[in-house]
Amino acid sequence: MKPRLPRLQAWAQGRLPRQWPHYVSLTRLNRPIGIFLLLWPTWWALLIAGQGHPDSWLWIAFTLGVVVMRSAGCVINDYADRNFDGHVRRTRERPLVTGAVTPREAMTLFYGLVIVAALLVLTLNRLTQWLAIAALALAITYPLAKRHTYLAQFHLGLAFGWSIPMAFAAQTNSLPPLAWLLLTAGILWSVVYDTMYAMADREDDLKIGVRSTAILFAENDRLIIGIIQLMLLLTLYFIGQRADLGRYYYLGLGAATILGIYHQYLIRNRDPDECLHAFRHNNWLGLCVFLGLLLDYHH
Repeated sequence: MKPRLPRLQAWAQGRLPRQWPHYVSLTRLNRPIGIFLLLWPTWWALLIAGQGHPDSWLWIAFTLGVVVMRSAGCVINDYADRNFDGHVRRTRERPLVTGAVTPREAMTLFYGLVIVAALLVLTLNRLTQWLAIAALALAITYPLAKRHTYLAQFHLGLAFGWSIPMAFAAQTNSLPPLAWLLLTAGILWSVVYDTMYAMADREDDLKIGVRSTAILFAENDRLIIGIIQLMLLLTLYFIGQRADLGRYYYLGLGAATILGIYHQYLIRNRDPDECLHAFRHNNWLGLCVFLGLLLDYHH
């Protein structure tokens, strides 16, 4: 039997360099908005759990973990949607649809990213490691939620927000009520911006049978998003009360409120491009809350 190593070397020297741009596209590293939407709640949690002074390694490990797991989530999502994305205007040029990346390559990349995330988790305490297993399960099962329920945005919110209890566990080796309250805020925020995202794809999703809260809410979408925005702001207010935060935090919360009103303005006509703009603009809302926390702890 001929050794496989020369063939692997030939592949690495030939195909691998050509594939890097497609791998970047598959992992959405060229579109970092999703990374920031994941990072803000994670950083909120680290600041609150560490009372403004979280462990330096935890800050590095969770930041890297967010980048790696968001990338892995994009890969497994595109793998699951590879037979659907070609029917959606916005996703028809994704690498798995065009054939630029094969399904086998995509899964190899996914496993590689999960291994990197696992190595990061091994540097953390046992409680955080157990929570990380649940995080992986949430990431893998998210594509199924779009097939069988209209609540995929809630599932995504739980998957995106799961870094919050992990951050508390890593910093304090406990899961206080404040961690779950902050997780609730993370889920509510994710439902808000991901429903805006789904509003842009609603017509295509109806044709191919993909479900979402945008379809579930129908003509009441703006109203229900507004109610969830209000619930989010109230939850963040109660977090401030429970964590004994001061005026800088509430100033950040006030700025977030103004941005939420602006997002309602953007989606007023349900124009797909404006809905996507509102989705991306939620990044600034997360930044406002983060800056409020940072200034409150360090001023």
